Amino acid sequence: MVAIFGQPVFAGVYLSGDYDALRWHAAGADVVTSIGYAQLIVAIVVWVRLRQVWPVLATSAVVSAETVQYFAGLDGALWLHLPLGVMTIVGLVVLFIAVWRRPLRRRRRPRERVWTTREPEQEEASHA
Repeated sequence: MVAIFGQPVFAGVYLSGDYDALRWHAAGADVVTSIGYAQLIVAIVVWVRLRQVWPVLATSAVVSAETVQYFAGLDGALWLHLPLGVMTIVGLVVLFIAVWRRPLRRRRRPRERVWTTREPEQEEASHA
């Protein structure tokens, strides 16, 4: 969250005339993108271990938006880079709140019922 919230700050400093801030914005983009891919790996582990699919779907959407935004920024397509950046931050905040409000719990597997046959002595003892 801290890394992605730093991005608009660095962009604002750059747009206000400090051209060195563009290097900070580019380095921040590398950090945010790397964290996003690490988050995707963790979400896949959650999916496999806890059988929760929604975190991997939500994370995939956020990481896809981050990746498109990254390349739009490199290409200078500010018409896409800026609004997608806002949507990415909103998506990440919503995902963060969803995970903290609703902790991930392991789903219980249905237990197999094992039928055993009782010995006649056990039958009689249980009725007595």
